[in-house]
Amino acid sequence: MPSPRPARRRIRAGAVAASCALLLTAATGCGGGSDGARAAHTGRGGTLVVGATGSLPNPDTILGGAGYEGTALVGFQIYEGLTRYDLSKADAPAPVAPALATSWQVAEDGKTWTFTLRKGVTFQDGTPFDAAAVVFNLDRYLKKGSPHYTAALGAAAQEYGSDIASYRTLGDGRVQLVTTTANGHFTDDLTHLLIASPAAVRRYGPDGFRNHPVGTGPFSFVSQAAGQEIDMAANPRYWRGAPKLDRLVVKALPDPAARSAALLSGGAGLIDYPNPDDLPRLRSAGARIATNSYDHLWYWILDQSTAPWSKPQVRQAANYAIDRKAIAGDLLGGTAGPAYQAAPPGTLAHDPHGDVYSYDPAKARRLLAEAGYPHGFSTTVTVPTAGSGNLLPVPIAEAVQRDLAAVGIKAAIRTTDWSSLLSSEAKGQVPLGSQALAQSTTLFQSESLLPLFLGTGSPFWTGHYSDPAVDGLIKEASASVDPAVRQRDYRQALDRVTRDAPWLFVVNDRNPRALAPDVHGFVQPQSWFVDLTSVWVGK
Repeated sequence: MPSPRPARRRIRAGAVAASCALLLTAATGCGGGSDGARAAHTGRGGTLVVGATGSLPNPDTILGGAGYEGTALVGFQIYEGLTRYDLSKADAPAPVAPALATSWQVAEDGKTWTFTLRKGVTFQDGTPFDAAAVVFNLDRYLKKGSPHYTAALGAAAQEYGSDIASYRTLGDGRVQLVTTTANGHFTDDLTHLLIASPAAVRRYGPDGFRNHPVGTGPFSFVSQAAGQEIDMAANPRYWRGAPKLDRLVVKALPDPAARSAALLSGGAGLIDYPNPDDLPRLRSAGARIATNSYDHLWYWILDQSTAPWSKPQVRQAANYAIDRKAIAGDLLGGTAGPAYQAAPPGTLAHDPHGDVYSYDPAKARRLLAEAGYPHGFSTTVTVPTAGSGNLLPVPIAEAVQRDLAAVGIKAAIRTTDWSSLLSSEAKGQVPLGSQALAQSTTLFQSESLLPLFLGTGSPFWTGHYSDPAVDGLIKEASASVDPAVRQRDYRQALDRVTRDAPWLFVVNDRNPRALAPDVHGFVQPQSWFVDLTSVWVGK
């Protein structure tokens, strides 16, 4: 099936000149023409083209490979889990809500969970969703003897499903999942264990399914140019109601200038992370810039296994050397905020009184001298050139480099692509043999990932950070279903991390997105993820 080509729109101040293109055999609204007029009158229709910051994921459920951007723009559009994030509001962190399960109960042991499944849901291929489909997918992720299990799926599922000890159907539209330990954030984890159509997996096999993915989500897969473009159509049978859009097209546009150019020329209607330097031009052309706080941190992981980063005073000195306010305001145009502690704003772990690292070069020099480095030292950092949530990684790294140099720390920058960085980090390695690694992380988007970022013996490259007290606090927080207990323990853990300074805390992204003036109904939540079911395109 040929890849449908969306029409291009050129933004003008307050207006859009547009034309429409035929997608497959049906015309769709593109901000102008007959369908654009229909969208204008009905508040529905149109094709939304999204410009992503990195390569697109393998669309086989949770395989991904493109970070949370791929999950947000592709995975959560095609599939759902038993639970989902409610992304309909902008004034609070997105809560976990029912999805393919309508309700759940946890036993007193904190480990035995019973989920009542939603009735009447069908996959996009018309086959029914039921308890057997849940078990089939969990087998696919967790049971090595399953004919549809693959090592790649099993590895990906470990991030969210490694805590599942057993699962079974109970009859009457219910399933029971038992975790190895008490898990207070289990419903959060399950948002990421996406449910595929068993019929489609059996039909196409483990290798072919990526080219024919089928879920229960709001958009159905149409076609793809692997890694570069994925085209989807509205799912008319979606249980929450068909999306307002007719089509959703996601394109990989790693270059920030290319994303801005696509929005200005009409080649895209929404772009992730516009270049901050382009914001005045985009606004003057009628674009809307949407921002919000969420659980993001852009930071350097420091290798504490060897000197000089093995000394806490050195890591603290580097943190006092950074002018975060200038980076967030001058370089990033207010699309990010300065990060003065490990816990990002808008998360349950953030302590309003927990900021530590002001901009204090004199204190940085004093700490370096106390650590035995009065004249500074030389180091290396690996930086991705682009990628999910990475803002402007090289310019930010260069700004940090200048601040560090001012107190005697000479950091050489080595660049790599985002996919290579993720691959190396997942193997417990730092790319290019550097002493530091710059990257973007959404720390609390899934609480299950915290031990991977901060835990002793993590399989990921974490700079060899280890604090048994942090391990214990995270474990205690994870086990509790009481949000107040989790908040208390997470705050204590992240306060220790802030003071240990295993990372160079730089900025918290505000998740900027630029929208063409004919894109309506978009809500910017306090989350990395987005709900595109309410969006439509028209004059």
